[in-house]
Amino acid sequence: MTLPADRVDELRRLLEHHAHRYYVLDAPEIPDAEYDRLFQELQALEAAHPELQSPDSPTQRVIGAVLEGLDPVRHAVPMLSIQTERDTSEAAAHRFDARVRKGLELKDDAPPVAYSAELKFDGLAINLRYEGGRLVQAATRGDGETGEDVTHTIATIGDIPPRLRGISSGVIEVRGEVFMRRDHFERLNEQQRDKGAKTFVNPRNAAAGVVRQLDAGVAASRPLSFFAYGLGDVQGWEPPPTHSALLQALAELGVTVNEDRDVVLGAEGLVAYHARIAARRDLLPFDIDGVVYKVDSRVLQGQLGFKSREPRWALAHKYPAQEQLTRLNDIEIQVGRTGKLTPVAKLEPVFVGGTTVSNATLHNVFELRRKGVRVGDTVIVRRAGDVIPEVVGRVPGPRAAYVPNFRMPRQCPVCSSTALRERGGVDYRCSGGLFCAAQRKQALLHFAGRRAMDIEGLGDKLVEQLVDGGIVRTLPELYTLGIAKLVALERMAQKSAANVVAALEKSKHTTLARFLYALGIRQVGESTARDLARHFGQLDRVLDASVEQLLQVNDVGPVVARSIRTFFDQPHNREVVEQLRAAGLHWDESAAAADDAPKPLAGKTLVLTGTLPTLTRDQAKAMIEAAGGKVAGSVSKKTDYVVAGDEAGSKLDKARELGVTVLDEAGLTELLASSTSTGTVAAG
Repeated sequence: MTLPADRVDELRRLLEHHAHRYYVLDAPEIPDAEYDRLFQELQALEAAHPELQSPDSPTQRVIGAVLEGLDPVRHAVPMLSIQTERDTSEAAAHRFDARVRKGLELKDDAPPVAYSAELKFDGLAINLRYEGGRLVQAATRGDGETGEDVTHTIATIGDIPPRLRGISSGVIEVRGEVFMRRDHFERLNEQQRDKGAKTFVNPRNAAAGVVRQLDAGVAASRPLSFFAYGLGDVQGWEPPPTHSALLQALAELGVTVNEDRDVVLGAEGLVAYHARIAARRDLLPFDIDGVVYKVDSRVLQGQLGFKSREPRWALAHKYPAQEQLTRLNDIEIQVGRTGKLTPVAKLEPVFVGGTTVSNATLHNVFELRRKGVRVGDTVIVRRAGDVIPEVVGRVPGPRAAYVPNFRMPRQCPVCSSTALRERGGVDYRCSGGLFCAAQRKQALLHFAGRRAMDIEGLGDKLVEQLVDGGIVRTLPELYTLGIAKLVALERMAQKSAANVVAALEKSKHTTLARFLYALGIRQVGESTARDLARHFGQLDRVLDASVEQLLQVNDVGPVVARSIRTFFDQPHNREVVEQLRAAGLHWDESAAAADDAPKPLAGKTLVLTGTLPTLTRDQAKAMIEAAGGKVAGSVSKKTDYVVAGDEAGSKLDKARELGVTVLDEAGLTELLASSTSTGTVAAG
């Protein structure tokens, strides 16, 4: 008689085997009904014997619980990006090969370099962490250093194995791409349309949305696929000596690896692979936006190393964006989060680059003129970089009737503020930043920023809720928020609400410089805001200053002066400023005008690099600027001092090469000793 524990183990092995045959090899050995029967038998046994349940059982791969949020995951090995080459010609492959050969110091008559060539999938990068052969965590790339824990949704993907074959100890992090096949994408959108629900724009966005679902049950109903292409952290397992052998080893461990890969020799091999895949691109069941070349030898990869955050031994070589013809029905203006006015083409819907496009950017009026497009034209539409649809140009030929050139509006279509183009610039911008609904979220986030009003707790998610819920429409309304209003928001606890209210109250006492910067006036950064505060001393003087008076301020030129004047010429911007003052925002204006303090670093340029023992980068910068110095981002012959801390890096090397004086934190403090501003964290 077979014991329940033995039968459970047998069923799990059978189900994992048949899942691998179905999802990975695309060669099922049993019909779906038989797979379902085995699955249901295992479910029944686990229900009857709870002690036999296991988190890595096939029955546990769909988690019904809805999570409260996605937790951050610090990558043990950073998930770096690959340099992207958008020159789609053969020359790009030749240049890459030449760089590799030069980096390896190969002579002209040396044998060609062997490369592993593979597809560049249009999906979402994922890191799968296996410990003792068992999948314990899945995380998105995030910013490369920290991603999101998406184990609950990744566990629903059929071709990601819960266990690696033949591995029972150590750590292996498998990296690859989660994507949605075109047929699955079309079927999903058809289902959405049938339900009257929102459809997805393209397979990549659909895949990313599914992966970040909080409810794994929803994720399980939307089929995703996965291909591995590399490793992250590895402990207790020796990877093969070449990348191509590594991919084969991963396949043998049960991980899905795409078969459209090859090992090619030299630039000619890269060119041939690029052309071969291009010819088959539309026949693939999933979207790609290029191919990837990697030096095959892992030893040679190590010799080439990295440049900034990109490996020197790899390149993503793009393909030309797909193009189609359609009719330009109209041109409308879209106002962005920063106030930029962008002409948008309203198109007769057309399927291009894997999605139906009805809107496309025209970038700016100068680009529109260059392309010569007018309403009614037949135009060429392209998905630029296979992501952003754009109008490339018009199909030559006579127009049926005269159509005038499109002209940019002189007023913002959202808030009616003056729309201006800066001299020498190409973009028109709305000047009603404090008032314009299109810029509301950006204005609030900037206002609350650490270098502005420093309202702790008022981040992206909260601003999103406040604006989308109609709770905050203008900056002054922030200061009407109470604990009751905030607690009513989703996932806002009493303590968090109280902290936000306290931060708002604390921010009322600020400096004139911070307040001016917080207003988000175009061209007015922290340094200019401090200069304005020191020069005028009082807010009213800034509000009423003429362009000529503004030009007397240090480092304020015609463009900045006009931007400031235009901003304060908008009645609703002035009204917002007055409402903020009425809400209780205040500062010591006499301190703002104290411009006679010693300036030991006047006319000096300093560069900060590395980590200082006690000062943060912002604190050191504020101290230098308060002493009259300028902080630059790079070292040059014009640099007077480099202030270096731990892990200073290339800037320190450059300073020594140019003979620039190098200081540590103590040296900087000594240099600032004669300044009454020494120790000040926020000048102005």
